[in-house]
Amino acid sequence: MKRLPFIAGNWKMNKTVEEAIDLVRQLKDSLSNIAGVEVAVAPPFTALYAVFQELKGSSIGLAGQNLFYEEKGAFTGEICPPMLKEVGCQYVIIGHSERRQFFGETDETVNRKIKAALAQGLKPIFCIGETLKEREEGKTFSVIERQIEGGLRGITEEEMRSIVIAYEPVWAIGTGKTATPQQAEEVHRFIREKLERLYSREIAEEVRIQYGGSVTPENIKGLMGQENIDGALVGGASLKSEIFSKIVRFNEM
Repeated sequence: MKRLPFIAGNWKMNKTVEEAIDLVRQLKDSLSNIAGVEVAVAPPFTALYAVFQELKGSSIGLAGQNLFYEEKGAFTGEICPPMLKEVGCQYVIIGHSERRQFFGETDETVNRKIKAALAQGLKPIFCIGETLKEREEGKTFSVIERQIEGGLRGITEEEMRSIVIAYEPVWAIGTGKTATPQQAEEVHRFIREKLERLYSREIAEEVRIQYGGSVTPENIKGLMGQENIDGALVGGASLKSEIFSKIVRFNEM
């Protein structure tokens, strides 16, 4: 099955509103004639509305970097799904390794967030991945399996059609280390096989699985050449228009 490649830029805690508008204007220009690939950016919360206004009329989508699983209430500092929807988000990143590492996210809270996002018509980019210690101890597949089962608990086959999975080995995020295309493909294939066991062959073939972890213009072609890698969740390299545009245009390299 031919899956539409999906490249998303996670800006993390970077870019003021002014800087975000400037970056997205550059991206609109450099990607104005792009075809055969879906693109989205995930600015910080403060810049979402301004970026959405700037993106109108373009083919670039908008994503939130996180959300809370309640619709409203006394949760100081949190952002709920309707707020993201209102400012134009189509996607939301859930369970990023930095959220798990620094902010105590668990498979259970990730599951609640995925359900909350889906209830509001937001498409989750569901992140999973193992640490260096877990990989060295040979636990990669058991960790991935646990995260998939926990994160997708109670998610229906129909809901799975709206979910993107992002495999991001924690040891490769922001370190300059990248899983080789073969290492990444091995895990992506395992994820797809797990989805087939949980749901069906049809769903497993339909769900897009991104790779995240020090993606660059130099390694994107090799990654995208793998059968089960359907895109990339790009961190630092998404903060510069020229570099991110090269990644998006991997087919032209």
